[in-house]
Amino acid sequence: MGMEQFTLGWEEWLALPDLGLPAIRAKVDTGARTSALHAFAIEPFGPSDKPMVRFAIHPDPGDPNLEIICSAPLKDRREVTSSNGESELRFVIETTARMGDRSWPIEVTLTDRGAMSYRMLLGRSALAEDMIVSPAQSYCQPELSFDVYHDAPRLKQHRRALRLAILTREPDNYSTRSLIRAAESRGHAVEVIDTTRCYMNIRAVGGEVHYDGRKLPHYDAVIPRIGASITNYGTAVVRQFESMGTYCLSGSEGITMSRDKLHAHQVLARHRIGMPTTAFARSPKDSGNVISLVGGVPLVLKLLESTQGKGVVLADTKNAAESVISAFRGLKADFLVQSFVKEAAGEDIRCFVVGGKVVSAMRRKSSGDDFRSNLHQGGTAEATRISKRERDTAVRAARALKLDVAGVDLLRGEDGPKVLEVNSSPGLEGIERASGKDIAGLVMQHIEQKVAPRKPRSRTRRKEA
Repeated sequence: MGMEQFTLGWEEWLALPDLGLPAIRAKVDTGARTSALHAFAIEPFGPSDKPMVRFAIHPDPGDPNLEIICSAPLKDRREVTSSNGESELRFVIETTARMGDRSWPIEVTLTDRGAMSYRMLLGRSALAEDMIVSPAQSYCQPELSFDVYHDAPRLKQHRRALRLAILTREPDNYSTRSLIRAAESRGHAVEVIDTTRCYMNIRAVGGEVHYDGRKLPHYDAVIPRIGASITNYGTAVVRQFESMGTYCLSGSEGITMSRDKLHAHQVLARHRIGMPTTAFARSPKDSGNVISLVGGVPLVLKLLESTQGKGVVLADTKNAAESVISAFRGLKADFLVQSFVKEAAGEDIRCFVVGGKVVSAMRRKSSGDDFRSNLHQGGTAEATRISKRERDTAVRAARALKLDVAGVDLLRGEDGPKVLEVNSSPGLEGIERASGKDIAGLVMQHIEQKVAPRKPRSRTRRKEA
């Protein structure tokens, strides 16, 4: 007995699940050898040994506002001659076609079919041996509908390859390498960009970011890892990406607020989030009054621009406090004065927040007599369990400073958790080693949920008759 035949009409509905296209109408044409899919804004990306291609498609010819972004491994680039005799160099991908219960691999070329009533042409090379085409019939296989594009839960099942950029001046540090590994293991392409070598073309429509003499492409997401020394320029670059519609893991506003310790504490206070009693001063003559504002000594003095525990001093006595204030006055520096939380005993808790959840926490303990628990200052870290109140405080602090990913440092005070600092570019090494968790992978998962797939852009929803 011969194999059972699979009949196609001259027009059929099919799905391309690997591309996140649950329904597309195709013209079946045995006169054409090559299959073609409508695509525009076609752009290759990724490493030379694993090239990718991304493109946009309007799957519904009747709704030009419905736009889906797709990506696929790039198989080839080939010259194709169309039925009118014109030849065109096209990108070629291999993907899965599905009709009813049947799925099979097909090779497809990408070309702009915007003027065509069928967004796809199914040529003879895409037909299996047991398939026959009945030119007099339409829709021999189950019919689909464009309405599925407005069914968000179905679209969420698809995960496409993303084009990502990490803004950093430290391409070889642990955090950068960890993010690259997590992205590439999930099939995404990553470019590392030195923030200081970016320059911008600022205009109302079609602003651009340039880098080393070339215009940067559109990224699905940008991961800013901006050092404190270039906060102003770094946030300007992030703002430019934001104005171009790119998702930035840490927004420019959140980076700016978290870097300015005074601004951050004012925001936390406005949201009634616990923190050590804080006073702010600039070289005051009346240092005694500033000291009394935070309840006297011992107290902690911090330069506004301090990071990694540098520029942070503990003063045990009033004389010591006054001499440090005097030194800061000589520097004409802005600084914070904070009450010292004795019961924390040189320990703090680093809560790593991703997408509104604490995904891991570690307890950091200072080395020797040093009250600073920063790992950069020789502190040690171990995974720890945190209370519901501590978890809520960390999440609220990250949300108040508008950060999707943040390292929130807490002290365990007698009257509850107190936020010391919110870091917009938290390091991954300490938290990954202490917890044994793939934190970079959780960050990538969050980025995927934010940008892949994008909800279809459509202003014309079909109305029930």
